Order: sequence, then structure tokens, then C-alpha cells
Amino acid sequence: MVIAHHLILTGYGHWLPNDPRGSMSLEAYTPKLAQLAEAHFGRKKKQPSRDELRGFYRKARKYLAYDVLWFDSAERQAIAEAIGEVIRRERLTCYACAVLSNHAYLLIRKHKLKGEEMSGFFKDASREKLQQANMALPEHPVFSADVCDFYKSDTRAVRACIKYIQDHFGKHKLPEVEYEFVTPYDDWPFHK
Repeated sequence: MVIAHHLILTGYGHWLPNDPRGSMSLEAYTPKLAQLAEAHFGRKKKQPSRDELRGFYRKARKYLAYDVLWFDSAERQAIAEAIGEVIRRERLTCYACAVLSNHAYLLIRKHKLKGEEMSGFFKDASREKLQQANMALPEHPVFSADVCDFYKSDTRAVRACIKYIQDHFGKHKLPEVEYEFVTPYDDWPFHK
């Protein structure tokens, strides 16, 4: 049984399919990017050093179609507003959210929409909001095309995921934000 979807919206160019840390992709489709490293499905047990990772991305950036964006506080606020609009429009229940400098985490209760549909709505709305505010070029995708959707199937996993998401503000040295569209988890569907 699925209780919630843990969605990860990755900023464009921040975690490539052949990232030295591993990824949820099976291959890199851009030939020049594919030559930089082999794709490894899942996280690698032995993680690369910071220098190795920086070297990989220094080489990869020149093969990307668009500049890599880092989200400052105004951009993070705009993305959060777009996420809130989608949550209200689609009548979603969000148990946790963290909009960070290069990605966003969401924990959304099971819904008639599939995880990839929700992810697409969040990415589209965020991109449009940034473009309307002249924070991103009209043709820039803002987020990667991949879909990261991890199912949470018991209350313990949901609560652990909420903590995991909230802890990322500190890990990224950002102030913790309490979004108005986040609903406290009440042990759904086992609540009384």
C-alpha cells in the first residue's frame, strides 16, 4: 500500500545520469556527457571525493544545453509559491517540503494523480513562476526531466521521510521554512 510519494525535483544540470555518486538513471543520452563516465544505477557504495565530483561537473557543464541555476532566497520563495498553488489547485496533501539551492523535496499523500504527474505539475508551475519573474530564461527547463518518486508505505517510513526532508535545511545551511501548504501528518490512513 502506498501512503505517500517522496518526490525530488532536481535542478537542471545538478545531478546527471552518469553522476560519479550514482543515479536513478540507466544511461546518459547526450553522447558527449555519456563519454565522461558510465552510468551507475543507484548510489555507489564508495562515494567520490569532492574534488572528483567538482572535476566531473566542471567538464560536464560545457556539454549542457543551458546554464545551471542555483536558487537564491527569492527564487526559492517563488518555487515554494508555485508548489503551494499546485497543491491547492490539485487538492493535494503535503506532509513535508524543502525548497533548497539546487533541488526540492516534497512528501505528498497518495492521490489519484501519479507521482510523475504531480512532479510534472510542480516543475511546470515553478518554471513558469521563475520565467514570469525574469528569474529564468523562457527556454530554460529549470528542473531536470527525470522523475524521482519513492513510495512510503507505512507510518514509520512517512515520519522518517518528514524528518529527512526537514533536516535538509540545516544540511544545506539554509533557514528552516514552514510552508503554509504543509499539513501535519496524522498517521493517515490509520488515524482515528
